[in-house]
Amino acid sequence: MEPIKKSTLDFLTAIKRNNNRDWYIGNRSFYLSAKDNFDSFVQEVINEIIKFDPILIGLEVKSCVYRFNRDIRFSSDKSPYKSHFGAFIVRGGKKNGDKFAGYYFHIEPGKSIMAGGAYMPPAPWLSAIREKIDESPDELIKIIKAKNFIKYFGELSGEKLKSAPKGYPKDHPQIELLKLKSYLVVNEMTDKMVLSNDLFDHVINVFRAMKPLNDYLNEY
Repeated sequence: MEPIKKSTLDFLTAIKRNNNRDWYIGNRSFYLSAKDNFDSFVQEVINEIIKFDPILIGLEVKSCVYRFNRDIRFSSDKSPYKSHFGAFIVRGGKKNGDKFAGYYFHIEPGKSIMAGGAYMPPAPWLSAIREKIDESPDELIKIIKAKNFIKYFGELSGEKLKSAPKGYPKDHPQIELLKLKSYLVVNEMTDKMVLSNDLFDHVINVFRAMKPLNDYLNEY
């Protein structure tokens, strides 16, 4: 299995410094080589995740990888290209990122991460998560206190409401969990780890530790 190459990170460093169409066109082979390397790695990750999360059977990398071109329509930053590669491995592909929790893999020099859970879930999903926490909090508490969860993620993260969500008392025993607007986990990776021969095993271990939370969030 081909690891992430140094040349792939080198490309991302270069595009950040030369974020314009002329440079990109002149270095398209550099881009294609980096993209192929990233895509190949992600497909291997998908194939391995399927072994412990079989609902993803049949998922292909092309459905998971985000476009490299930035959407600049509503942004003050008019840089045409991203300086990272990202893929969201989730049921039905990235288009379902607002419906299901999944596994996000992102490489960017100095800022590589793996992440999962529910990012800003739409109101019906968020309401369902809160109802589940209200009715069966022990299951979630067990997940976030598990040894490997703490090892790889520390704790749940996400923006919070300043007060109790509508319909819940401010003295609810799980009020801090109920106040969350996202239910996220993040694992940061150094460039050294990204380029390590141990990366694949590390990614799989992190995503395996993430699965119980994703399952909890997806049962709605």
